[in-house]
Amino acid sequence: MLEPGDDAPDFELPNQNGEPVSLSAHDDQYVVVYFYPRADTPGCTTEACSFRDSWDEFADRDVPVFGVSDDPVDDLADFAEKYDLPFDLLSDEDGSVSAAYDSYGEKNVFGNEVTGVFRNTYVVAPDGTIAKAYEGVDPEEHADQILADLDDLQA
Repeated sequence: MLEPGDDAPDFELPNQNGEPVSLSAHDDQYVVVYFYPRADTPGCTTEACSFRDSWDEFADRDVPVFGVSDDPVDDLADFAEKYDLPFDLLSDEDGSVSAAYDSYGEKNVFGNEVTGVFRNTYVVAPDGTIAKAYEGVDPEEHADQILADLDDLQA
């Protein structure tokens, strides 16, 4: 995992609409970058809907949220539409951005070794460094935890 104080790797990835989104376009604000294994699966849906349900609070704090997975753009578009997700879902099909954030590699899924995205989250500070790092998060409580930490960071 990247640690607080580390430089956040810059990236540009297509969102669910195929439009490029870059971290560096948000240099003047805190940004939540959360990595999740697969769109429209139970844990990932719970996590995405948690961010959706807290969206007004993130918007009030002027904090963009980016969900990153190795799903193709079309799958992200379907996921965003199905659950009315108001934030960008980013397609990292080759896993390179996820790997740069120590959030991609071999893992055990139902007894099988697979390569994929780990459920990790980072809050990137306005100066481009990691402000907070969360490994193996609880999909249900995660958005609330981040909002509480953002309140401390922005105080």
